[in-house]
Amino acid sequence: MPIILGLDPGLAATGWGVIRSEGNRLSHLAHGTVRTPPTDALAVRLASLYEGLMAVIEGYGASEAAVEEVFVNANPQSTLKLGQARGVVLLCAARAGLAVSEYATRAVKKAVTGTGAADKVQVQAMVERLLPGVKVAGADAADALAVAIAHAHMRGRP
Repeated sequence: MPIILGLDPGLAATGWGVIRSEGNRLSHLAHGTVRTPPTDALAVRLASLYEGLMAVIEGYGASEAAVEEVFVNANPQSTLKLGQARGVVLLCAARAGLAVSEYATRAVKKAVTGTGAADKVQVQAMVERLLPGVKVAGADAADALAVAIAHAHMRGRP
């Protein structure tokens, strides 16, 4: 029974969610957000992100990681920073020896809500419905749990 770490990369806030998958049954283990202070230098923020994610990985014993792919932003500087944060997220998973899968945002939304055009409120509501008893505080953590759920449903498919 795999333990899946879902990750929604961001420089200011990287959401994470950990679930256990037993066949079609999913159970929530934990979720949260790693935040970096916007006043810190970029290198310091990336190091903080690395340390925070490594603590999460070590704390929950995930065997697999699912990462949301980056969308292209209108602002090239924002896109570059997001890409750097995503690189740290992938590095953390690789350093921990996790099998890493990547999913487009639309694919995650479709897997969780049935439509690739769902908004954040719909995604969070479906995450809470698919993981009974869970109340998710924050869109970043909800998105990360959605990535983990999508991976649980799609793993092993081409």
